Amino acid sequence: MSFVRIWAIAANGFREVIRDRILYLIGLFAILMIAAWRLLPEVAATTENKILLDFSLASASLLGIIVAIFVGTGLINKEIEKRTVLVLIPKPISRAEFIIGKHLGLSGVLGVLVIAMTLINLIILTLGKVAYPLGSLLIAELYLFFELSLMTAVALLFGVFTSSILATLLSFAVYLVGHLSQDILKLGYISKNPGLQQLTQNIYLILPDLSRLDLKNQAVYGLLPPSLTLLAHALYGLFYTVLLLAIAILIFSRREF
Repeated sequence: MSFVRIWAIAANGFREVIRDRILYLIGLFAILMIAAWRLLPEVAATTENKILLDFSLASASLLGIIVAIFVGTGLINKEIEKRTVLVLIPKPISRAEFIIGKHLGLSGVLGVLVIAMTLINLIILTLGKVAYPLGSLLIAELYLFFELSLMTAVALLFGVFTSSILATLLSFAVYLVGHLSQDILKLGYISKNPGLQQLTQNIYLILPDLSRLDLKNQAVYGLLPPSLTLLAHALYGLFYTVLLLAIAILIFSRREF
């Protein structure tokens, strides 16, 4: 496995996604934040600060996950449909390098997107004289990037063996269940039903617990978990990302073109 080849694929993928005008979402986010800044005082004067913080973090998360899933599920399928994969694979590029490079390329785009939205968010909050916990917000945005990187791996995994539409639906299902996995696990314990408990435990073990990487609510109040807990959550996200990419590589390596 060559880092040079992986970097070349990642750089090419980054440029390709950028050319698709994905970064227009930065302008959309800026418009949403300006509108929220001007309109929120009219509808919720007493809780303006908290609502604007909630809105900014939720908007950044929503736009990021749309890019991660919709673009991620099409990265491999688009290469297959255009038959460009037939040109790339026979060259001295392994399928593992191809998958990893695609993931790094889209993760780079998501990183730029998160940084840009964070800067816009801080500018709007500062102009609006809204008090905000800077450190907590920055950490929450960092963990948003970890979550988007993990979801990119999910999208790539489904994209290597099914159609873009089905891969998109499955990815959104993983996203929704991943954010509810702890509640689903608690539901199993409350039910006192051994069969349901086993089912909910299996769901929790198989699907990533995305609530570990979702720090929006804590960041608004400046109340983040301890450093060791944050580190454990980051390693958890990294582990799942690597595991999903490994499965995607295994499936992709068995496909015939």
